[in-house]
Amino acid sequence: MSAVKKIAVLTSGGDSQGMNAAVRAVVRSAIFHGIEVYGVQRGYQGLLNNDIFSMDIRSVGDIIQRGGTILQSARCLEFKTLEGQQKGAAILRERGIDGLVVIGGDGSYQGAAKLSALGIKTMGLPGTIDNDISFTDYTIGFDTAVNVVVDAINKLRDTMSSHERSSVVEVMGRHCGDIALHAGLASGAETILIPEVPYDLNEVADRMRQNFEHGKRHSIVIVAEGVGRGEDVADALKERYPSIDPRVTVLGHIQRGGSPTPFDRNLASRLGDFAVRKLIEGDSNKACGVINGQLVATDIEKVVKTKKDFNMEMYELAQRLSQ
Repeated sequence: MSAVKKIAVLTSGGDSQGMNAAVRAVVRSAIFHGIEVYGVQRGYQGLLNNDIFSMDIRSVGDIIQRGGTILQSARCLEFKTLEGQQKGAAILRERGIDGLVVIGGDGSYQGAAKLSALGIKTMGLPGTIDNDISFTDYTIGFDTAVNVVVDAINKLRDTMSSHERSSVVEVMGRHCGDIALHAGLASGAETILIPEVPYDLNEVADRMRQNFEHGKRHSIVIVAEGVGRGEDVADALKERYPSIDPRVTVLGHIQRGGSPTPFDRNLASRLGDFAVRKLIEGDSNKACGVINGQLVATDIEKVVKTKKDFNMEMYELAQRLSQ
């Protein structure tokens, strides 16, 4: 007999490509196992507003390829308080909902942990483009965001080469440089500036100068937002080497949009189904992830307290290949 009879699903925090695929997997897996499933509009704010509706197979038809989230998302300061958390748990209990799947990042996970402590079985899915959640190799939306960045850099390289100019590309990643690193390696960027590794702009400018003196026609510098503003990096480089005169592109929220890649759709589908099965087994307060291709469930408190390991091997590879 299933440990849960009714479950709900919500998306919280910043949206990421593949959230819809994850919602679809949760809904269809729950229905397959004979469990009623509900959607919560606008994250924890919608939960406190009791904005909850029944979902069926048709509710998630034709959404696996769509970016964003059909459940929408919103910030909610009230839910950070004990009173807000108790109110949310009470609303779920009143509706007979005993399980909740939360799709989001670190803050969303912490909300799920609070509800679990109040008796609601919870599962967290890593929905964030930054890839900054520990105990999972990849987060839902990361692969798509990297593809968006690489596509933009490919286009920028064409025009920068035509005009023999340098380009500074600012990408998302406040505390985690994975988007910059993976996109930089894949696009052959000459310089990758990320928060995990110290850098010297004098060295960057010198290397760019030497490359141009040796006949290189363009240079791409990728800057993770956690390092600083792309404009500031460009100004600093121009100050050190005036003839560089780099152009700045801030990709911003375009990195969150667009149709998810097949990788993100499949990752979201696997994790959504896994979350439902773990709830059926009676598990709670777990973060679902994938490590070396295997599905894993880790205590949420452990996940939010652990900083994700940085892939220094990949960074050093990018450095060697950028010469």
